[in-house]
Amino acid sequence: MPQPRESQIKQYLTKYKNPVTTNGDVMNALRHYRGLQAKLSPFVFDDGTRQELCCLEGTIPVQYKGSTYNIPLCIWLMQQHPLVAPLVFVKPTADMQIKVSKHVDYNGKVYLPYLSDWSQNEGGMGEILTSGSASSDLLGLIQVLVIIFSEAPPVFARPRNARPYPAYTGQQGYPGSEPSYPYPTQPTMPYPVQPPAQPAYPTQYPPYPGAANTPYPAYPSPSQPQPSADGSATIGEEHIRASLLSAVQDKVRRRVRELSSQVQAELDVLSGTERDLQQGKTKLDETVQKLEQEQTALDERLGLLREKNAEMDAAIARMEGEEQMDIDEAVITTAPLYKQLLQTFAEENATQDAIYHLGESLGQHGIDLDVFLKQVRTLSRRQFMLRATMQKCRQRAGLSG
Repeated sequence: MPQPRESQIKQYLTKYKNPVTTNGDVMNALRHYRGLQAKLSPFVFDDGTRQELCCLEGTIPVQYKGSTYNIPLCIWLMQQHPLVAPLVFVKPTADMQIKVSKHVDYNGKVYLPYLSDWSQNEGGMGEILTSGSASSDLLGLIQVLVIIFSEAPPVFARPRNARPYPAYTGQQGYPGSEPSYPYPTQPTMPYPVQPPAQPAYPTQYPPYPGAANTPYPAYPSPSQPQPSADGSATIGEEHIRASLLSAVQDKVRRRVRELSSQVQAELDVLSGTERDLQQGKTKLDETVQKLEQEQTALDERLGLLREKNAEMDAAIARMEGEEQMDIDEAVITTAPLYKQLLQTFAEENATQDAIYHLGESLGQHGIDLDVFLKQVRTLSRRQFMLRATMQKCRQRAGLSG
């Protein structure tokens, strides 16, 4: 099957957020790995939603124990590519079985630090090689897959008496429009049976259609050039160094972010404590200021009390040195008006006392009710006249009423 043209791939990416960048990333990967082909297929997510996504489907060459094998896989590009990591699935044929490992699960989904730590810079893989800055792209992903699969192959040959591997029929994570894997079911070479101790890696699959009669060369030594003239992908020391450098940089960045978050949390706690202390200090300052004001007022009142106490002591000392005072002379008024006011006041109080004692006598049955009412009426009339006289005297003398 011929490779789709670049214009056709651009049509696949019309719904993507970054079609230009994604198209360049896809074309760069296809130029180095001719066993892959770009296509548009429906993808079913875990929540049941479907999207038309572009995927790179086919085989990649992997060298294992001196031989080169074609590993079938499918790389799904999310619509936010390259800002979001793609999804990678190993897609075995009917006579192959998935070798579950820490990088591949039972469904064939691939898990790699390169995917979990996916990051994107404008320069892509080329920028990593030149500047060492952390970035992720399809070519780097495929090269990391080649390294990982050369150490732990993701598939092995199924025994002949075993049940065939079930075809993908639109389950989660696989294309729903194709009932089975589109690769040939009969290999050109027999697969070795998996031994009990360690699974043997399968012999070479037939090349992907369109790449027939184009054998994959063995990987060159680190001193050899990276991509060869016929488009076969190779990995050199620079790629490995760049991948390791990217992983170390990402790990350092994560550690720095963790430490920064921890320090920021501690600073937030300390800032809250500082605010509480500042509020407490303000309240204490207000309380101290209020206490100082009360202390000043108390000092003033204490000084006034001491002055009055001194005056009282002086008056007592002066009175002790004088002759005996006649009480009657002490209350003699200086004017007739004041004398009348004093006498009226005394008589009014006496009338009030008389009314009180009459009430007490009535309560004790000392007098009759008729006598009580008659005397109280007389005294009350007298008391009214006395109070009216006192009011006039106060007004005449200019005293407060």
